[in-house]
Amino acid sequence: MGQKNLGVPRPARQRRKMQSVTMMDVAELAKVSPSTVSLYLRRPDAVSASAGSAIAHAIDKLNYVPNLVAGGLAAASSRAVSIIVPSVRNAFFAETVAAMQVALRKERLQVILGHTEYDEREEEDLVRTALSWAPAAVVLTGLSHSQATRRMLGKTSVPVIEIWELGGPQIDTAIGFHHEQVGAATARHLIQQGRRRLAFLGARMHEDRRARLRCDGFMAAAAEAGVSVDVMQHPAPSSAEVGAMLLSETMQTLPDIDGIATSNDHVALGVLFECERLKIAVPEKLALVGFGDLSFSAACNPPLTTIRPSGDLIGKEAARLIIEHMGGKAPAPQMTIDTRFTLLHRRSS
Repeated sequence: MGQKNLGVPRPARQRRKMQSVTMMDVAELAKVSPSTVSLYLRRPDAVSASAGSAIAHAIDKLNYVPNLVAGGLAAASSRAVSIIVPSVRNAFFAETVAAMQVALRKERLQVILGHTEYDEREEEDLVRTALSWAPAAVVLTGLSHSQATRRMLGKTSVPVIEIWELGGPQIDTAIGFHHEQVGAATARHLIQQGRRRLAFLGARMHEDRRARLRCDGFMAAAAEAGVSVDVMQHPAPSSAEVGAMLLSETMQTLPDIDGIATSNDHVALGVLFECERLKIAVPEKLALVGFGDLSFSAACNPPLTTIRPSGDLIGKEAARLIIEHMGGKAPAPQMTIDTRFTLLHRRSS
């Protein structure tokens, strides 16, 4: 599959300015003084538990965003771009952030990075903080967010870009690809290699929506071809250790498996290690496909068949749109940019 960019405008949506909710409004609803609200915003532990709870409830209900930018700081803060990713440890997102930062730095735009550990409440707090500093743009990962996050971002004039996923309700601009299509392409590849007993091995899929979507696409394409699929998963973050554990469990319960897809290359690496330990020949007995095309993927023994998601292209496209917006050229409302993906057929399959 190629990596052609497709800017597809959708029906226009009017962007609204942030609702003018004041600290006084929050104090009135919480039945405390404005000075108590101010203290809570600076030092939450300095107010009583009951007052803090009332203030937090009022902030959430009113979608209040404190204005931390004063006077001459406003112009400086508008040169900051807030980027929020699920995990700073994940190499996929690191590639995207690095590509974005290189492009933004040339325009003297600074990156403020936050990570959520796949927690929508944490993302909500990070978005509220980001908006309080009047950023040049807010960049989120994926299309799944809390209702409070959607309300806050729907009422701001700050450009919002969602990255790494297409195919669901978006706040404004979305850049990425369809994860179900990744899963489907992986299943079809294994079936074309003559594999008829498939398994999908995934880590943290109860929190990682995009991994789950790839699993769903994998299962749907296999079912369409009349091929059986089993799903094995582990709640821990992806790692080689998790991959090894999943492969060991799979071979104990499903010894006739002949084709495996994993939620990412880290899990696939653990599968390869465990196959070596169990003396399972890859690809002769078991074909394997990962996701991510991480730096070690081509150097594995055997080299790992995987999906390249073009994380750097996602970052470059996001930076381009932010820079263009700063120059007065706003993207069409509800625009999508499909960066697509590439299946790299190597010896593991």
